[in-house]
Amino acid sequence: MGDVVPFKKRKLSEKHDKRGLCRSGFHKWEVMQGRRFDVKSGKLITAYRCARCGAEKNEAR
Repeated sequence: MGDVVPFKKRKLSEKHDKRGLCRSGFHKWEVMQGRRFDVKSGKLITAYRCARCGAEKNEAR
């Protein structure tokens, strides 16, 4: 017979690494560099990207 390889169960923190808080709506927003301008409303737009999951959102100033 072949060698038996023991498998280790992953920890809960490793299983939900960088995704657990974002699923609950607690993103870690960081400002994306570069200025955007919304032509229709005539305002500057600040673009944010979540550091954990990569989701994006825009905010008019």
